[in-house]
Amino acid sequence: MAEMKAIVFDVYGTLFDVQSVQEACEQQFPEKGESISSLWRSKQLEYAFLRQLMGQYEPFNDVTRDALRYALETHECKYKDEIIQKLMDAYNQLRPYEETEEVLQQVQDKKLAVFSNGPDGMLDPLLRNADLAQYFDAIVSVDEIKQYKPATASYAYLLKQLDVKREEVLFLSSNSWDIAGAANFGFHTAWINRKGAPAERLGHNPDKEYENLKGLIEKNNL
Repeated sequence: MAEMKAIVFDVYGTLFDVQSVQEACEQQFPEKGESISSLWRSKQLEYAFLRQLMGQYEPFNDVTRDALRYALETHECKYKDEIIQKLMDAYNQLRPYEETEEVLQQVQDKKLAVFSNGPDGMLDPLLRNADLAQYFDAIVSVDEIKQYKPATASYAYLLKQLDVKREEVLFLSSNSWDIAGAANFGFHTAWINRKGAPAERLGHNPDKEYENLKGLIEKNNL
């Protein structure tokens, strides 16, 4: 593998635990928090993918809100707008994985970026609340080009912002579909396979596979 000049991190599920929002869901809807948060996440991704296919882009915060409403209605939960807002606010305070900051501190010799389907309005408060924004040279959102990952155009836009060659980029994500999209574009990839899931059958395997982000800094992996 060529020397990596830039390391790019996906956000949701990679740096931050998206299921940590279940605590807020549980507070509002006792005994349903885990199930609601799980469906919320799956519909969030599904709606983003479907809108991409339909050519009807909507910002990720709107997609996330729609997915939340669907999850609550599926669970027959009665809600008001203020409850929706409380849960959306909780999404800006997701818990970073315990190793996240330590790993970011140890790779400061590289150009670091985050690349997410989330817009600045979601990413900025999330990174600020966790005190992680300081570690990144660039915070890039697909909202700037209105092409959700794993569309090829989204990764091409990211590359322009980094000002490096695509073979000099190491892209990390816990989402296997994101890894496949980045590999398809020509990035080197490392899959953060936190759940020990099998590889996707999308024609592209990751260059590296780690249980968590610490794999990046162990055994001279850079």
